[in-house]
Amino acid sequence: QVQLVESGGGLVQPGGSLRLSCAASGFTFRYYAMNWYRQAPGNERESVAAITSPGGITSYAESVNGRFIISRENAKNTVYLQMNSLKPEDAAVYYCNVPQFSSWGRGTQVTVST
Repeated sequence: QVQLVESGGGLVQPGGSLRLSCAASGFTFRYYAMNWYRQAPGNERESVAAITSPGGITSYAESVNGRFIISRENAKNTVYLQMNSLKPEDAAVYYCNVPQFSSWGRGTQVTVST
């Protein structure tokens, strides 16, 4: 079955950086687009970034455009989210997702605070 395991979250100061990873299994990774979502307490889950395959065309939410970079490594069945210039409002649980599947991982917590 589809499995998605997110990692790389943690506590970072405003202005700092983190790199999230999502290891995927249970499907042919290289054929599918991948998305990153996030959900903060009291908020709905929102799309942050997406990357197609093949082609690697990327798209971003306006709130993170220019600060976050999504990438993928098909040989490792892994999608990444490089997060730079982090703001307190970026704090959330971050999830990866395959648009065609309903599976979600447990997410990884990102906290941005002094």
